[in-house]
Amino acid sequence: MRAIQVREFGGPEVLVPEEVPDPVAGPGQVVVGLAAADVIYLDTLLRAGWGGEYFPVKPPYVPGGGGAGRVLSVGEGVDSGWIGRHVVARASTGGYAEQLVAAMEEIVEVPDGVSSLDAAAVLHDGATAMILTDKAKIAPGEWVLVAAATGGAGSLLVQLARTAGARVVAAARGERKLALARELGAEIAIDYSQQGWQHQVREAAGGSGVGLAFDGAGGELGKAAFEAVAPGGRFITYGTSSGAFADIDPKAAEQRQVQVTNALEAGPPDLATVRDMLTQALTLTAQDRIHPVIGATYPLERAGDAHTSLEQRTTLGKSLLLT
Repeated sequence: MRAIQVREFGGPEVLVPEEVPDPVAGPGQVVVGLAAADVIYLDTLLRAGWGGEYFPVKPPYVPGGGGAGRVLSVGEGVDSGWIGRHVVARASTGGYAEQLVAAMEEIVEVPDGVSSLDAAAVLHDGATAMILTDKAKIAPGEWVLVAAATGGAGSLLVQLARTAGARVVAAARGERKLALARELGAEIAIDYSQQGWQHQVREAAGGSGVGLAFDGAGGELGKAAFEAVAPGGRFITYGTSSGAFADIDPKAAEQRQVQVTNALEAGPPDLATVRDMLTQALTLTAQDRIHPVIGATYPLERAGDAHTSLEQRTTLGKSLLLT
């Protein structure tokens, strides 16, 4: 089968297509023939050698955390009735390939009416958005800031916050992304490439700031998003698009009584939580209550182009690789 190999950490050029042996399902596993593989910003960071303390990945490896397609074969102890079923599959690596081995605990059946592309698009970002909104306990009518609002998770957070009855301020870079944020339901869209954008957010939310901020950017942008939170509010950071989490001063948070949560500080969530949240995200997709934004698709061998687009911040919504 075809797969993308990373033989050394580096830029997008290290993503090289190769022919590799077809995988074989072991006990409790299935082999999924992927129609679409998920691409997330984390993939670009890992490829460059970042995050070893959180995600211990070493070359050579096949990047990618999974995708959607049909079960081709099953291993010992797995009901053969799974063969042919439409599923999404998660794995720590191996997603940028025509076939993927996954444990039964790592697959979820796709509801009728949901395409492989939409299923792959919510595989990670849908589960992440559901986990974050579950932590946040969004109150109807409260102001919510979504920073990096047109990324895979951010675009879903805008929709979920609106569904919960919140008034959404979306922060993104450039008019093309701001227009998308408005289409997704943001009441106000602010360009966070502008100096002092956090003050615009505070003014838009009545002067004191937002009650809740989701930070999908990290770094200095994340710090600015924290400044947009009203006293007594909540700040949830999950993004590292700047190469680092937002480093929030505990004294500043205590002084303003802002509850700060780093959603990834303890590492990836447990499998049971992920499966539950992914199932919910797929159900909402099937019900047309959320709509994943698929901004770009690439053939598998152009994985490097997908990474370049993500790193240059030109991608709207999700990027997928098609096999």
